Amino acid sequence: MKNSEKVAIKNKFLQIEITKTGAELCSIKNNENQEFIWQANPDIWGSSAPVLFPIIGALKDAVFYYEGKEYSVPKHGFIRHNNALHIIYHKEDSVTFEYTYNQETLKNYPFKFEFSISFSLDDKNLNVSHKVVNHGTNNMLFSLGGHPAFKCPLQEDEKYEDCVLQFEKIENSSRHLINNNGLQNGKTATSLIHTNLLPLSHKLFTEDALIYKDLRSKKISLAHQVKGKVLTVSFSEIGR
Repeated sequence: MKNSEKVAIKNKFLQIEITKTGAELCSIKNNENQEFIWQANPDIWGSSAPVLFPIIGALKDAVFYYEGKEYSVPKHGFIRHNNALHIIYHKEDSVTFEYTYNQETLKNYPFKFEFSISFSLDDKNLNVSHKVVNHGTNNMLFSLGGHPAFKCPLQEDEKYEDCVLQFEKIENSSRHLINNNGLQNGKTATSLIHTNLLPLSHKLFTEDALIYKDLRSKKISLAHQVKGKVLTVSFSEIGR
């Protein structure tokens, strides 16, 4: 997404950039010009923070069935890499992107949706909110997710292994395993045992993403073992 045109928002603490293609967060900098977002090195992973809608991950056999008809949606959905999102609101410290169903989307996803994502700054916090509206008469089936990647370590004299993920609460949870096709295989493995820390290592993700389904925490921090927290991500679910 490095070649996509970008939209900027800022306040006295943070400077943010979002790509117009896919509404992908591509930069968070503080007053010291410290970058916190992974800069999409294509040799490793060429994205920074894709928006996942209306599916997360891939479909089994690349298709799904609804009311007897076959449909297909690409991995992580069709907001990612989409250059047809519209900016419906933009001022110095906030911006909102929108994408609405059309005749082409209905061929692959049979729901009349309206999707928007907003970015707004509040002091040292970046708030990201999503809104999904069903303009049809049937229940709309969808998944919604974020996929942000953060720069780790921040400084050249630090090591990746110096960092940990710090959960808000003590966790006891197994991770759900993934097969070679990127789908869950129904198996689990021991992961978090009465701890709120997950040490980072380059071996941690050799079997793909870590999937947890029963975490108690609504906040997780990237932290340096000596210097403390670097940043915190939190989430909440708002009612219909």
